[in-house]
Amino acid sequence: MSKSKKNEFSPNEFVVYPAHGVGQIISIEEQEVAGMQLELFVISFEKDKMTLRVPTNKATEIGMRGLSSPDVIEQAMRTLKGKAKVKRAMWSRRAQEYEQKINSGDLIAIAEVVRDLHRTDDQREQSYSERQLYEAALERLTREVAAVADGDEAAAAKKVDDVLVSRAPAAA
Repeated sequence: MSKSKKNEFSPNEFVVYPAHGVGQIISIEEQEVAGMQLELFVISFEKDKMTLRVPTNKATEIGMRGLSSPDVIEQAMRTLKGKAKVKRAMWSRRAQEYEQKINSGDLIAIAEVVRDLHRTDDQREQSYSERQLYEAALERLTREVAAVADGDEAAAAKKVDDVLVSRAPAAA
């Protein structure tokens, strides 16, 4: 573990942490933990009022990554436009898969969850757990779309919503 390796991330940069979504690196600090000097990214998740410290040498290993490129955002939007793929497995199994996709940090996988759990007004009501997963995925997707497009969450939410509404079959 040499210090010569340049950090992939720098202060003030927005990053995606798989289990928490978009956060901003506010600093890189040294701390002594169990007698060892550790270099840590200090990441702030403003919305969740949470600060996370991640060892710099473990960041990529645990899946921390930079924001998606505009191309990946477009691919996620195309994913949203697709037809929902609802498996016939038991709900507990599907819920587990959705949870894994949300926590993977993969924007396309998150878009799949949003697409699969999105309900239009004329469809059956969502269960509480379905709605929780849908809202978690939608929030992660919206935050990353916003962060890539200069941080306007309201505009990002509208963009995602417009795509979801546009795919709904027109009611007669």
